[in-house]
Amino acid sequence: MSFLPSSPSPSAPVQAPRSAWHLFWAFSSIALQGFGGVMAIIQREVVQRRQWLSPQEFMQDWAVAQVMPGSNVVNLSMMIGQRFLGVRGAIAAVAGMFVLPMLLMLLAGSAYVYWSDNAVVSGALHGVAAVAAGLVLGSGLKLASSLPAHPLPLWLCAVLAVLGFVLMAWLHWPLLAVLLSIGSLGCVLTWRRLAP
Repeated sequence: MSFLPSSPSPSAPVQAPRSAWHLFWAFSSIALQGFGGVMAIIQREVVQRRQWLSPQEFMQDWAVAQVMPGSNVVNLSMMIGQRFLGVRGAIAAVAGMFVLPMLLMLLAGSAYVYWSDNAVVSGALHGVAAVAAGLVLGSGLKLASSLPAHPLPLWLCAVLAVLGFVLMAWLHWPLLAVLLSIGSLGCVLTWRRLAP
């Protein structure tokens, strides 16, 4: 089963993971840097630091990962692993996302049982949550830099984004309903723009 081509496109940077172990440790590193979500970190690591994907390829893979069932970042890690090393790479990348963080969370959960009433621990967790929100916002702004290359006009992309935000944040639509409505509208408009 193949999600993407087995090798990067010619426009992609030349760097690629050297082995399944390289993928495993890279995604372990990404997962261990995240607290409350690693989307901001995975974009920086995969596109800017390691240069495995171009910004456009990352955006395309991220869009597909969001509509697949399951965790967006796990879907993305699986797609990136498969892109370079097939099924072996997909398994290595997903294992990297889970194994070490799971062990650390088991240890942290055990420690939290003893120190959950400590005000310092509670304050630290609230502070880290605020940092995670800032990372997600910053990553969203970085990803917006690829919008000028999108087939739809920038103003229309902004209208779709604002409409999606309003439906979720203010009208409390479920994510699936927003994806099926606004996401489908965006896909149809883009397809019509690309159609000969």
